[in-house]
Amino acid sequence: MRREIITWSVVAALIVGAFAGTVLILNSSLYSASGFVRAYLDALARDDAEGALELAGFTDSTDASAELLTRDAMGELSGIRLIGDESDASGLHHVVYAWTADGVAGQSTFEVRRTGTLLAFFPTWSFETSPLATIELDVQHDDRFSANGLELVTPNENGPASYLAFTPATYEFTHETEFLTANPETVTATTPGSVVPAKLDVQANAKFVAAAQAAVNKALDDCTTQKVLLPTGCPFGQEISNRIVTDPVWSMITYPVVAVDPGAQLGQWRMPPAAATAHLVVDVKSIFDGSVSTLDEDVPFTVGYTISLLPDGEIIVSATF
Repeated sequence: MRREIITWSVVAALIVGAFAGTVLILNSSLYSASGFVRAYLDALARDDAEGALELAGFTDSTDASAELLTRDAMGELSGIRLIGDESDASGLHHVVYAWTADGVAGQSTFEVRRTGTLLAFFPTWSFETSPLATIELDVQHDDRFSANGLELVTPNENGPASYLAFTPATYEFTHETEFLTANPETVTATTPGSVVPAKLDVQANAKFVAAAQAAVNKALDDCTTQKVLLPTGCPFGQEISNRIVTDPVWSMITYPVVAVDPGAQLGQWRMPPAAATAHLVVDVKSIFDGSVSTLDEDVPFTVGYTISLLPDGEIIVSATF
């Protein structure tokens, strides 16, 4: 009996020792402050947006949009490596990790504090400062944009809109539609709780300019069909002191070269004033001697246009002169 007691005591001691060793190992790795942060980063690396948000303690209680906090908007995160874990006198841990986000290398410091104990042995943690950042995105001259390929619409027509973003993460903002384009804007959120500015300058593309040129040319051609000296709503005309004896005949010699600049309102664009030349042929009768002659001359003029780009892709031009 004594031998059995000794044997079981040794076995029990070994089990307790093994368990204690396991607890120590887990507490220094998986259940440590750095292990908690690593779990969050691993969730980002496998595009697990819900898991990352749960670890972040996310609550949708701000005015900032959460549209970037989705799997479809997440980029690639790799090369996760612990740099250091230091705690201050209050027990706050500063955990530093290196990483690579879509080819951009960097490191982030996370503030983590112990919140309790799991199963009486394992510490639990939470982020003292949310690991999310805020991107202040200013989409200029249109309200549509893409974030890492996800199509979105900004709620603000004028000025930046706020979007919550994972840290660390790289976001590429683009705009590429039938008539509009923008140079990509790439930003990397590296610091939890930080505000990252971004701007997307949407401009007319070559197809828009060509379509606007065609619309302007047609508008001017339509003006030439009016058989009057001062065509209504048109940027050219000719006043004559003598009497006309035939219908005026207009034609276009040179069209204005169209450039398309952003207008004052969303969906509205403008063509800066440009030079052009029309041609007029009309027979006139002198009020002095009654003689009849043909007026055959070029009529130069300058014109600008307001260009409206409708949702269905239709372009409407209105002359400003």
